[in-house]
Amino acid sequence: MDSIWANTDGDTRCVVILTFDIDGPSATMRRNPELADHPSAISMGEFGPRVGTARILDLLEKHDIQATFFVPGWVAERHESIVKYVAASGHQVAHHGYLHEPPSSLGPHESEGGILDLGSDILEGITGERPKGYRSPSWELSADSLRLLHERGFVYDSSLMGDDIPYFVGEEGQSLVELPVHWALDDAPYYTYMPVAGQTAPMNTPNDVLTAWQWEFDGAYRANRAFMLTMHPHTSGRFARLEALDSLIEHMKQREGVEFMRCIDLANRWNRIHSA
Repeated sequence: MDSIWANTDGDTRCVVILTFDIDGPSATMRRNPELADHPSAISMGEFGPRVGTARILDLLEKHDIQATFFVPGWVAERHESIVKYVAASGHQVAHHGYLHEPPSSLGPHESEGGILDLGSDILEGITGERPKGYRSPSWELSADSLRLLHERGFVYDSSLMGDDIPYFVGEEGQSLVELPVHWALDDAPYYTYMPVAGQTAPMNTPNDVLTAWQWEFDGAYRANRAFMLTMHPHTSGRFARLEALDSLIEHMKQREGVEFMRCIDLANRWNRIHSA
């Protein structure tokens, strides 16, 4: 089988992209504004930037892996030090809205372009670099999102589910690299439990999630595809779940031809491959 990565350097067979959305409590507050007055619910999200992110960074350092962290501007404003630390550690900091607003759900007085600009200004002010990547909160773009991203110089989006390798999206002459995602490769559907928000489905065990993700990776490896994993520090930053992630990384590193990449590096490579 010819590899889609064949005209890159080396013998890459499968690209692995580890991504982390540092949502903090922003998603909870956006979806359920009344929960802003529920300290326990808010504290569950705060665990992410306060505790979970640092543990994840330690794990990535152990494995010498660079990852991508998507950060809402509201969270970055309140946790500047951890955002600076993420960037200083060589990871990419990318855009994830301001208060985790899905573009498809914006009200008549909310400006999608204004939210993009605000989030970019905040992240640039902290890291010194304007974000080049975007992931829409809840993976819900609007009909205008791709155009607005292109106009602002974004290189890639990571919100759609139309493939399991990168592909191009947008109008002719305004294309972005799409780095596709899927709910099966997101920690939230497996682990989320918050009775006050009506989320009471039984949590999966980390071992169950590890098995599911190993099978997904094994399939991507056999087919010479990409493996994009989405996690949240307030969810996967817990000890047992970190152990599962550690085991998954060990499993992937045992295979020859596996390359771990940041989103921006994969997007730039995809542009180079298809402009040659």
